[in-house]
Amino acid sequence: MIKSLAQLVRNKETLLYATAMAVLLLSFKWLETHFIVYNYRLDIFIGSIATVFTVLGIWLALKLVKPKVEVHLIEKEIFITHPAQSKINQVEIEKSGISKRELEVLGLMAQGLSNEEIAKRLFVSLNTVKTHSSNIFLKLEVKRRTQAVSKAKQLNIIE
Repeated sequence: MIKSLAQLVRNKETLLYATAMAVLLLSFKWLETHFIVYNYRLDIFIGSIATVFTVLGIWLALKLVKPKVEVHLIEKEIFITHPAQSKINQVEIEKSGISKRELEVLGLMAQGLSNEEIAKRLFVSLNTVKTHSSNIFLKLEVKRRTQAVSKAKQLNIIE
């Protein structure tokens, strides 16, 4: 330690000169930065705004182009009839109170026929078919033809 202190005293002029050079270099750099910021502050300001909006535009474009994937799960009961159960269930027909003519109309509905087509096939008026349809809806406690056919197949009233 004493040796290094003695070397410092001998090299005092060199250290003083190096420190002065470092201070002078730092002051020049500070002045240069101050000069650049002062003279070109409008350009720097415009450039920084352009950079911010460019980054914002890229972010927004990536956000808009990114596909939105949504998964919707739909649960629906599917009734599977077994070959042993494919016989018409007379007990359910009697229980629901469906007449033979309403059963015929229900069977034709299941075939996908319209009310007019059902009326022509059964040789009855359109109003009669509509009356039978509304009676079927009431007896099966449904609101639509598709629901009536589905429930009738579930109860084994029709095939």
